[in-house]
Amino acid sequence: MSLSTFPASINTKLSLYYFSYFAAIGVFLPYWTVYLKEIKGFDASQIGELMAVSMLTKMVAPIIWGWLADRYNNLSMMVRIACALTLLSFLVSYVSDRYIGVMFVMACFGFFWSAALSPFDALTMNHLGEHANRYSQIRLWGSVGFVAMVLVLPVFIERHGLTLVLDAMSLLFLISFIIACLVPNKTQSVQTVDTSKIWDVLRKPAVGALLIACALTIASHGAYYTFFTIYMNDHGYSSLFIGWMWALSVIGEVLLFAYMHLLMARYRAEMLFVVALLITAVRWFLLGGFVDSVVVLIIAQLMHAATFGLYHAAAIHLIHGYFPGRLQARGQALYSGLSAGFGGAVGGLLSGYAWNGIGNEMTFYVSGLIALFAGIIAWIWVR
Repeated sequence: MSLSTFPASINTKLSLYYFSYFAAIGVFLPYWTVYLKEIKGFDASQIGELMAVSMLTKMVAPIIWGWLADRYNNLSMMVRIACALTLLSFLVSYVSDRYIGVMFVMACFGFFWSAALSPFDALTMNHLGEHANRYSQIRLWGSVGFVAMVLVLPVFIERHGLTLVLDAMSLLFLISFIIACLVPNKTQSVQTVDTSKIWDVLRKPAVGALLIACALTIASHGAYYTFFTIYMNDHGYSSLFIGWMWALSVIGEVLLFAYMHLLMARYRAEMLFVVALLITAVRWFLLGGFVDSVVVLIIAQLMHAATFGLYHAAAIHLIHGYFPGRLQARGQALYSGLSAGFGGAVGGLLSGYAWNGIGNEMTFYVSGLIALFAGIIAWIWVR
């Protein structure tokens, strides 16, 4: 059975959820830090702290929600609750202006938003069943949503101002909740449901190395996710061009996802994982040293196909294999919590301090060294 033989409605609903979820990220990543700087008046250190608070919640939230999903064996219900609470907590942004208030919003919003993805990843894998290598063909619609938003939103921001960021994210969170309510639950029928325990899996050296490498890799993305738009603005690039650069990075990711199943059929996931981390290191070195070269900038952005697309698809595949049966959601939660959560928080926080302390370019050089170290760990231990 191929992906095309799945019920069309399930295929469409899964794709639409990823589209809306990552369209919201297409608003958040490029424009939220600019909004904090221009509208709220926060400096680089404060912005780094706020982003770190949001990321820190991703270390705890997916683990808690993943445990609940496994405990009650209802992934779809967990996703719906997380989406609803994400929307409600983010609406507080309309009435919160002070630094402490914004930090509270970031903490609550991040806690629920991060929990809306890991259980859905596990749910998608369950719907795919034995065709888990087709995950990337569903997930690529998230990348399409991201691209659509970073291309369209700048036009409206120029007309209506940065306050439109709040409206766009609120609307997309509402759409995600509606779609989540339409996706049915799917349990995994695997013989290993009761034979594997989470600590037995975590004691394997390859699993620990994988999670550490993931955390370091996402930490290396801290400067990029927090300051790329500001970095480009400081170097004289227009908002429209910056939007195109964000879009270009994810277009490469979409193409990678479309053909990822062919790579997975030919190469081992751990090898693809290591390659992705080494390319990540090269990308940060290029952004640090050649940001004023449009040609090099385009090459660096196209590398996003590997630094996120190849990395994420390979990591998801490895996690899916390491954590069997009803450990699936907790495995995905650990992956999300330790990488996007702990790694993202450390990366965002340190990049904020480094931005003012050692300079923009040097911050990207350090990011490259972190990614290189992650690649070495993965090359030695991940099997």
